[in-house]
Amino acid sequence: MQACLTWLGDRVWCTAGSAAASICAVTSPPRAVLAGASGFIGTALVRDLRDRGYAVVRIGRNGPEVRWDDPVGVRTAVDGADLLVNLAGRSVGCRYHDRNRAEIYASRIGTTTQLAQAVHAAAAPPRLWLNASTATIYRHAMDRPQTEDGGELGSGFSVDVARDWEQAFFADDLPGTRRVALRMAIVLGNGGALTMLRRAARFGLGGPQLDGWWPAHQRYRGIGPTPTAPAVHAPSTGGRQKFSWIHLDDLLRAIAFIDTHAQIEGPVNLSAPEVSDNRTLMAQLRRTVRAPFGLPAPRWLLEPGMLVLRQESELVLKSRWVLPERLLAAGFAFAHPELAGALEDLAAQ
Repeated sequence: MQACLTWLGDRVWCTAGSAAASICAVTSPPRAVLAGASGFIGTALVRDLRDRGYAVVRIGRNGPEVRWDDPVGVRTAVDGADLLVNLAGRSVGCRYHDRNRAEIYASRIGTTTQLAQAVHAAAAPPRLWLNASTATIYRHAMDRPQTEDGGELGSGFSVDVARDWEQAFFADDLPGTRRVALRMAIVLGNGGALTMLRRAARFGLGGPQLDGWWPAHQRYRGIGPTPTAPAVHAPSTGGRQKFSWIHLDDLLRAIAFIDTHAQIEGPVNLSAPEVSDNRTLMAQLRRTVRAPFGLPAPRWLLEPGMLVLRQESELVLKSRWVLPERLLAAGFAFAHPELAGALEDLAAQ
């Protein structure tokens, strides 16, 4: 069999069956294809994958190696890859107006569907496909934790996005590829949501965020072919809405762990085993940034602030109580299981 080779800089992609794959296995490192590498998670994952011996090929709107508007390039990158990771999707750090809602939804469903088509067409499909998802898929939970097997899906815009995202991921029969949906809790690192919360704490707004009455709006309404009703959060949490989180280092370690543990498949919660709450989170943030006080933010004050920041209050008002049942059952050990230690570690960085 004649090997079909595609060159990209100093990398060779094998795209013609087992003989070509055998040649490349000897002459080059295993290839990891990473879609959505521009954010703070993706940037860290690129470094981690390279440290673990992978040759990384990145897919994005602007490449840098492969662009989404080059379907042939996407198929070529996926064919013969050992690992495929998809983190692509428009940031949810915005107001959920109609245009942003449509972009958030389409960017996740569209890229996942395009990758599924590439995997299905591959002569040598990836051994493992990890696709981003979110722990926000679960309901507003104050009564009990949500696990992969016993959790209950919520309703409204964010949940519908996550639900349809996973449906697109698991839709096709791909017998040669193990698939894991990464239901990520809020990732704590020097970027993302933590940056906004730290800023609030530094400026004296590091008290708890308190739910309460607010005029009805349509930004949280459902989306997709089967939209659900907007979620209704209980206004009586008193700042005790649960806060599930994971340190960026543990996220990277969990991805590496899943890579080497073939028994793990399906949805996996990526969250620390210790669940905190909003009031505790903000108190610990005040300590790490040495803020002498923190004013509480009732809903009537929080909403105008979120408008200025171009964010949604759901980020801090929804109770996310998620436990990593499958990771713990497989023997994964967290390096940062406690929130206080995780925040101190990141502050030191």
